[in-house]
Amino acid sequence: MEVKEISERIKRLQEEKDAIILAHYYTRPEVQDVAGYLGDSLGLSRMAARASARVIVFCGVHFMAETASIISPDKKVLIPARDAGCSLSESVTGADLAAWKAAHPGGIVVCYVNTSADVKSNADYCCTSSNATRVVESLPAGRPVLFVPDKNLGAYINKVTGRDMELWHGDCCVHERLPAPVLLERLDEYPGAIALVHPEANGSHDDRVLHHPRVVIASTAGMIDHARRSTCRQYIVATELETIHELAKSCPGKTFIPALRSTICGQMKKITIERVLDALEKEQFEVKVADEIREKARVPIQRMLDVK
Repeated sequence: MEVKEISERIKRLQEEKDAIILAHYYTRPEVQDVAGYLGDSLGLSRMAARASARVIVFCGVHFMAETASIISPDKKVLIPARDAGCSLSESVTGADLAAWKAAHPGGIVVCYVNTSADVKSNADYCCTSSNATRVVESLPAGRPVLFVPDKNLGAYINKVTGRDMELWHGDCCVHERLPAPVLLERLDEYPGAIALVHPEANGSHDDRVLHHPRVVIASTAGMIDHARRSTCRQYIVATELETIHELAKSCPGKTFIPALRSTICGQMKKITIERVLDALEKEQFEVKVADEIREKARVPIQRMLDVK
């Protein structure tokens, strides 16, 4: 079948099966275009919590579908590619975090949403790149904070908040390719452009980037919101390449230049339109979280959702 025919079939099935497709901005354009809701990790988590559909088809990597299942255990959560993983999520296990906590008694654990359910079950708070700064600022000033697993996002939060969190040494294999020299080179190359930089980027916490007058550091949803509101006509995009699809759709007449063309998440690309159709037709690859882990993991996730 052609993409158009598959897309039409998917749209019909969503109604027939009382299903909603949630897709991340990093998925393929044709997958984004069939989604009932398109968003970043925070937006997708909130939609999973309030969606009334019986079935959620989660077009993203495995930890995202797990989070949806934790939030909405009464719904059937499906993932089109069950082998879609995440280098950042896989950099830490629940046992790793438990040992780290034991070595830092009294510490508050803030866990990035890009982690497994087992890791979340050992955390005090979850956060996304959209609300990480607000979550950390809400914590008692005198308490030590352990931030897991993204060293780049953690370093950025430390700079912005003035905290001195202990950082786990994990990173996103896509955003790690965006150090300060690359970002500064692009800013020199395009003197009329604003650089939209994800806080997971390797260079986000470098003072030359952080304080640059033409840099906006934001989550993926924050980037899109800024580009919609700004009068600037040209942007350098320092995050996963597929984000440009939604940026271009949302901001006609504006130009979006990838900071690097190699910022592609191969795991997200495992979610194809054909696999979305298969998941929906067969209701296959359900993601479930054991009750004991789910109940523990839900607490830090709910704290994340409660932060405005």
